[in-house]
Amino acid sequence: MIVFRDRMTRGATRTGWLDSRHSFSFADYDDPRQRGFRNLRVINEDRVIPGAGFPPHGHRDMEIISYVLEGALEHKDSLGNGSIIRPGEVQRMSAGTGIRHSEYNASREAPVHFLQIWIFPDRTGIAPGYEQRMVAPRRNAFELVAAPAGEGAPVTLNGDARLYLAKLDGGVRLSHDVPAGRGLWLQLARGVIALDGTEMKEGDGAAIERQAEISIEALSEAELLLFDLA
Repeated sequence: MIVFRDRMTRGATRTGWLDSRHSFSFADYDDPRQRGFRNLRVINEDRVIPGAGFPPHGHRDMEIISYVLEGALEHKDSLGNGSIIRPGEVQRMSAGTGIRHSEYNASREAPVHFLQIWIFPDRTGIAPGYEQRMVAPRRNAFELVAAPAGEGAPVTLNGDARLYLAKLDGGVRLSHDVPAGRGLWLQLARGVIALDGTEMKEGDGAAIERQAEISIEALSEAELLLFDLA
């Protein structure tokens, strides 16, 4: 079974410096039907104008992933980490017992476009942590880029979730198994695809459960994130 999440029905936060679209309830956007999928809690697609961003603020007990699509994102946190996140990198911040951080557009000239993702950890009260890695997924294949420790992914998650990336050429077809008892969430970051024959465009999402596999056809060049969730 596939339940599609149309990009045009997402929640929105618009200010003078931020255009954010919320696949699930977030901040002032609250939809009882859209409060996450399994242990995936937030997918926000954010666009931030040059020089602006999110000032220091706190989180607890959440795995937070940032994935930059265009531009550069400057990160600072209360653990002393400071970095610039660019396309091709995945950042994971474990909020654990408590962390404060800021995220700003690192450029004074160009906007930044990125996804912010929250995943529930498998236990609360862990020590806060930070990890940032360059990932280089093969074209036209799913690449595991984040997973629990010991599974060989570049980025480690403190939760029962796996993140795959795929960058596809137009006309490519892929399939992916749906493990028994688990769910997949597909988030289309760029391009146009057909998921089991239904067209999806940039910003669309889909929740997948209770079927053996999915089939994807790239109708243009495309970039997608696929979450395997408890």
